[in-house]
Amino acid sequence: MLGPLGDIVVLDLSRALAGPHATQMLGDLGARVIKVEHPDGGDESRGWGPPFVGPDHEISTYFLAANRNKQSIAVDLKSPEGKELIERLVAQSDVLVENFRTGVLDRLGFPVARLHELNPRLVVLSITGFGHDGPEGGRPGYDQIAQGEAGLMSLTGPSRDEPYRVGASVADLLAGIHGAYGVVAALYERERTGKGRVVRTSLLAAVTGVHSYHGTAWTVGGQVPGANGNHHASIAPYGAFRCADGMLQIAAANEVQWKKVASLLDIDPHIAKYATNRERFAHRDELIADMEKALAAHDRAHWLARLGEAGVPAGAIRSLDEVYAWEQTRSQGLLVEVDHPVLGTIELPGPPLRFDGLTGMTHTAPPALGQHDGDVLRWLEERER
Repeated sequence: MLGPLGDIVVLDLSRALAGPHATQMLGDLGARVIKVEHPDGGDESRGWGPPFVGPDHEISTYFLAANRNKQSIAVDLKSPEGKELIERLVAQSDVLVENFRTGVLDRLGFPVARLHELNPRLVVLSITGFGHDGPEGGRPGYDQIAQGEAGLMSLTGPSRDEPYRVGASVADLLAGIHGAYGVVAALYERERTGKGRVVRTSLLAAVTGVHSYHGTAWTVGGQVPGANGNHHASIAPYGAFRCADGMLQIAAANEVQWKKVASLLDIDPHIAKYATNRERFAHRDELIADMEKALAAHDRAHWLARLGEAGVPAGAIRSLDEVYAWEQTRSQGLLVEVDHPVLGTIELPGPPLRFDGLTGMTHTAPPALGQHDGDVLRWLEERER
């Protein structure tokens, strides 16, 4: 494949979402990704649904979301034959990705020391639930558990008394993103040192790593942040507002933008309670009420047009079918076509990165279990020669 990582081989021992998302990102960058799955059912996400699609309704759309640009081989890691094949693949790979619980890879006979004995240049990415060490390092972790334990649910929802999970599996996805950029950094370092290293992240680390200003509100400001519904924790007005036919979003992040909003809605921007962001936030409920009273006079289309003309950041709240039908989404390469052996030509959510001057790169469909057993063995034999 074309791409910045076109000469990199990734051995993917991960399953579910965090690890597969990381390796999918590396595959989007051009790496050859060899996905190792157990012969009995493969990656457990193959059974996660609904929805299921295909003639027999047995193909999980969940699996399709995290496994494009990969080759699948069916291997029993506990069998002597499977262990031997993994040893051969490790020797020919640049990266190994795993998200087993702490200690599982060691028990399978592949501790880090053994992996680097087989291939000193190997970069190993290990993703766990709560970290590989520490008092709770061995805990199993799934996305929603991590969202709760890492504080994200306490920041999400209509109020402090009603914590909500984020609708997308952000703990898994963020761990995959952090893991992928860690791999790229380790590959860059290897160019200088000639040696691979272990990159570690976790669902806990991924969520804690995006606390940002919520984190410093506590660590520096001494305040425990809580849920603010559809409004920003520090800026006003910034959130979702009701108009005549539904809701729209308005974000006035500076005084110039606020004065434009106030002018459109016939609100005096200079009165004391609205004169600065500090004052507006202190009187946010009053501000929301005044804005929604004015917004009720017209529909969403009217206000989005007026706000756009004024240069104020504003937007609709789209459903996913609207997002993928939106020409702006399509213009950014955020949908890709692949040819699936059962489903035919399908569209998948595409990679979020674009590289100037890189044309002609194609994507392959998520594989069937063991689809590339023969192809990978032939490739491996050629590499070993």
